[in-house]
Amino acid sequence: MMAVPSTPTPQVAMVGGGQLARMTHQAAIALGQSLRVLATAADEPAAQVTPNVVIGSHTDLEDLRRVAAGAGVLTFDHEQVPTELLEKLVAEGINVAPPPHALVHAQDKLVMRRRLDALGAPVPRYAEIRSVDELDAFARRMGGPVVVKSVRGGYDGRGVRMARDPLHAREIAESFLADGVPVMAEEQVDMRRELSALVARSPFGQGAAWPVVETVQADGICVQVIAPARDLPSDVAAAAQQLALRLASELGVVGVLAVELFETPDGALLVNELAMRPHNSGHWTMDGSRTSQFEQHVRAVLDYPLGDTDAIAPVTVMANVLGAAHPPEMAAMSIDERLHHLYARLPDARVHLYGKTERPGRKVGHINFLGDDVADLLKLRERAELAAHWLAYGQWTDGWDPHG
Repeated sequence: MMAVPSTPTPQVAMVGGGQLARMTHQAAIALGQSLRVLATAADEPAAQVTPNVVIGSHTDLEDLRRVAAGAGVLTFDHEQVPTELLEKLVAEGINVAPPPHALVHAQDKLVMRRRLDALGAPVPRYAEIRSVDELDAFARRMGGPVVVKSVRGGYDGRGVRMARDPLHAREIAESFLADGVPVMAEEQVDMRRELSALVARSPFGQGAAWPVVETVQADGICVQVIAPARDLPSDVAAAAQQLALRLASELGVVGVLAVELFETPDGALLVNELAMRPHNSGHWTMDGSRTSQFEQHVRAVLDYPLGDTDAIAPVTVMANVLGAAHPPEMAAMSIDERLHHLYARLPDARVHLYGKTERPGRKVGHINFLGDDVADLLKLRERAELAAHWLAYGQWTDGWDPHG
């Protein structure tokens, strides 16, 4: 009997070789894929694990053409590709997801604010700043502290400066403007906490939403995610999900969309940022949801039916592993040895490492812990923090002795 050759699945190409591409590749394997990635170097996280790598730059049109050649869809693990290059690819018939007219809202904070304003989505008060005089006028209108932001390129706190007072705001704006960086300002929102509503949308128009989560920040970087968000009224959670799904539809998003939100003390929600790719606030889904954000992103850009987004445990805590600020014991204890001790003490830890060189403050991995009872959340968070610190520093913060 003659064997019938299998029909290959459409090729997915991803711009960027970071940890998001690495974890998307892991999810793509189960769907018969070998993700093709555009990486700047062979030692980038995704380039270490996929055999299908193009070395090049996301700012070079020819490199983008090379990674997209023959692929069914081109997608992203970051938003830094110039919009004009993506528009050229689309004009050449390349399927770009999300398309450039959508992605620009995750690339340009001012474009995003104006569009969300026009759509009636709740946002902080803001203004474009072309001179320090305009900043002074905005600060007077706000009557309180302001945030000064670079319009493009900022993430993990970069390009976002909290001004202590009007004089400090002027100094920040002058520094940005002197470097030729477009600037905007926003009111500093009095907030209770930060939330994230993660959704996905396919070209067919199908949408799916995960439970709304709480993100815990330190120095502008997310250190923990609690899924679902603590004590969030069901109507507020549903409103956040509906808002994120509406924005995905209105903006024409294809793939995963993260809508980062401020929750004010009176329970109102304001949109802070958008990300049109898998997002740090969704890493918990790798172990805590029926469909991870990475599998869902692949499904969405290929226009497959989307997966079930239900949580599989009452609560999941994700802790980022950040490179130690002062790593005196690193040379004496390899990551392999740290993993050995971590698993011996906390066998239920779900560890995801990115293959990145450890540097102070750099995200080198994350750990998920699943809980059977929301009442145990405090203990679960303590264990997550303990585990993340151990992997970063090789030190147990409670003094536990593995050889004792």
